[in-house]
Amino acid sequence: MNNPSENNPLFKQPSAGIPLVMSLAALTLILGYVAVFGIVHNQEEGIPARLFQLIMVAQLPVAAYFAFKWLPKRPTQALVVLALQAVGWIIPILTVLWFESL
Repeated sequence: MNNPSENNPLFKQPSAGIPLVMSLAALTLILGYVAVFGIVHNQEEGIPARLFQLIMVAQLPVAAYFAFKWLPKRPTQALVVLALQAVGWIIPILTVLWFESL
């Protein structure tokens, strides 16, 4: 008998959405900081930079859990979700790099 969770789209799984929400939180943190303080080039990193780093690193175990759980069961859908998670992870990093280059 099929598990009901296996008939639902993988996007409804918490382990699929949590990394995307965390990426959005990191991007919001960056944009909010720049909106309030402007683009500041400091040698020492402050609390916002540390929070950004923690949010970005904390996504990895959640994405890994999703991959280990769903890739063997539903590889096509899992790869789509993992690709979106990867894009979501890269966008805040590219935003930081872009602001640093200004």
